[in-house]
Amino acid sequence: MRKRGRVSEFDFDREIDRRGTWSVQWDGIADRFGDPDLLPFTISDMDFASPPAVLDALRERVGHGVFGYTDWRLGAFREAVRDWYAERYGTVVDPEAMVYAPSVLNQLSQLLRMWTGPGDGVVVHTPTYDGFRKAVTGLGRELRGVPLDDPEALERELARPDSRMLLLCSPHNPTGRVWTAAELKEFARLAERYEVAVVSDEIHADLTADGHRHVPWAAVAEPGRGRRWAMVTSGTKAFNFPALSGSYGFLGDPDERVAFVRRMETGEGLASPAVLSLTAHIAAYRHGAPWLDALRGYVAGTMRLVEERIAEGLPGVVWSPPQAGYLAWIDLRPLGIDESALQEELVTVERVAIMPGGVYGTPGFVRLNVGCPRAKAERGVDALVRAATRLRG
Repeated sequence: MRKRGRVSEFDFDREIDRRGTWSVQWDGIADRFGDPDLLPFTISDMDFASPPAVLDALRERVGHGVFGYTDWRLGAFREAVRDWYAERYGTVVDPEAMVYAPSVLNQLSQLLRMWTGPGDGVVVHTPTYDGFRKAVTGLGRELRGVPLDDPEALERELARPDSRMLLLCSPHNPTGRVWTAAELKEFARLAERYEVAVVSDEIHADLTADGHRHVPWAAVAEPGRGRRWAMVTSGTKAFNFPALSGSYGFLGDPDERVAFVRRMETGEGLASPAVLSLTAHIAAYRHGAPWLDALRGYVAGTMRLVEERIAEGLPGVVWSPPQAGYLAWIDLRPLGIDESALQEELVTVERVAIMPGGVYGTPGFVRLNVGCPRAKAERGVDALVRAATRLRG
């Protein structure tokens, strides 16, 4: 077995007890799996503490003691985002083109209301992040899925007269696929040809693995009036502070941008963001890069462990680490195992909770969250191997 080096500067092996913190992954496990005492590998957050630079900045801001109304356009927030994109991606983003919202899904909901109507088609790649499905269908729009590697199906769906939006996940959740610049340019070409708006959710971008390059949608699409596109994202995923809320985006059309901000400040009553979210974002983008790079290296080592355990324990299953993120999307269909039977075995015998592929529209897969100390990840993948082996017979 290959050696996996440990990161010395940051201790990602330290296990932190998250129970009793209102954690969806830990305290809310019974809501989805019917049992409160399972080891969870589920919702897409990590078991690691946020970067020391972020925690220090939060302590300092809390120490100030006054938490009045805030404005994300004041201070260093927009400049920190601008500099992060310049340094991390070599991409120029205009701070004046930025919008703000409590979450990426909140931004998506607003854009769906702005750019689509009830019954309109929204095209997504399958498997599909379940938050997309809930947002789209919850607003009465029709979710139209196309396989990741089927460009003909994509164009066919975009060409339908009532298709109004292409909703990208870039990098893709749950597969971890990183779209190439050529692929993104083709998406932009098709969207322009069929007059379809584009929303690119890039919340997993900062977790792109070494050897792959994330290309922001803002580096591909043309801005200007009549250009209906949005790049929506947040630092909450990569730096692990989603409970602080906060997201931002860039809209191609300046008039649409004004309309979006007006909606947030009037119709939604969300003029003042959470000040600790702004504080955390600024600290992460100004000082969090060393922690993030160490995290990415640690997750890469864990993914190699998962790869080895699956290769050794489940012959016939071909899996390799994702191009981005800490979610292992594993195809168990070659084993011929019933998904519900596997879930029963995982929950009742192995006492672990792992997301079934059916949640994302693709039964036969599992999504294993390994954004956690390696000892926990070992328990999860080994439980999966044992359960699948017993059912395979």
